[in-house]
Amino acid sequence: MHKVAMILCAMSVSLTAQWPNHRTPGLPQAPDGKPDLSAAAPRSADGKPDLSGVWRVKQSSYLTYVTSDLKPEEIRPWAAALYKQRADDYRKDSDGIACLPPGPKAGISGLAFPMKIVQTSNLVVVLYEYEVIYRQIFTDGRALPEDPNPTWMGYSIGHWDGDTLVVTTAGYNDRTTLDLGGHPHTEALRVTERFRRRDVGHIDLQVTLDDPKAYTRSWTLPIELDLMPDGELIEYVCENERDAPHLVGKSGEEFRVPREALAQYAGAYGSPASPADIVVSLDGSSFTINTGGGGKIPLVAHSETSFTMEGTGVDFVKDANGAVTAMIQHWVEGDRYFARKK
Repeated sequence: MHKVAMILCAMSVSLTAQWPNHRTPGLPQAPDGKPDLSAAAPRSADGKPDLSGVWRVKQSSYLTYVTSDLKPEEIRPWAAALYKQRADDYRKDSDGIACLPPGPKAGISGLAFPMKIVQTSNLVVVLYEYEVIYRQIFTDGRALPEDPNPTWMGYSIGHWDGDTLVVTTAGYNDRTTLDLGGHPHTEALRVTERFRRRDVGHIDLQVTLDDPKAYTRSWTLPIELDLMPDGELIEYVCENERDAPHLVGKSGEEFRVPREALAQYAGAYGSPASPADIVVSLDGSSFTINTGGGGKIPLVAHSETSFTMEGTGVDFVKDANGAVTAMIQHWVEGDRYFARKK
């Protein structure tokens, strides 16, 4: 059983209308009557861009693997060992399986669920559909607590840098992970977010992670939020703990595939159902997959043609002549076929 795939399946809840036929007030309309998402960003009474709305992360690759921009030596040995231990144990002791608050993952990905931003003059509130949790971002000039009592979601303060809201969060406890893959963090973690609403329908968000006790440098994730016009949040309650008894044993040992065999899989794969190509890369000894612009996820070999990406199965297909023609991803919801692009 693959824990990441299982959790993503649980997270694939659709946003249905709890308030049918209710339009979001104030959205500009295109000639066809639909919301004009490319119109100029709205502004609040104080002239600042108004971030209010229901939003969703455009790509959620960082949800499963957040350290794709780091080199192995930039992850401190104890953190790398703990990540490996969690992978071997099917991540059965993770905050996600225990249905605990997700910590910094919420700000990075929204846990693949919608989030609602409510902006006032001295406070920005972020409501998350996942587990019905929230964050308070104080913009009233206060500083972060000097000696905070560590919390699941941390303490957040914000200020405006021109049209960009800059948010600093610290004071996390160390009982959560940075992603579903299980990369750890310590109580020294500090997260900086930069929100810029470039138009009605899009927010450009940069998230910088800095935890010197677990990683040798900070790194920044480029994220895009898409507005969900006329949408509202639905209560979601985590029940992943029901699956915990099945997460027993150890994951299999990694199969050693010669580099020249891996090289044949490198390239782009596409599907009419996918908005972006899937790119498989071999860089030195690093064999990775990028599922849509969210970063490179390591592929772990289990045979010469079968791999996993953070728990999700990936098989490469060859024709009678041994040429690679396709890739199949095995998700809980069903297989996804991607043809090799020449």
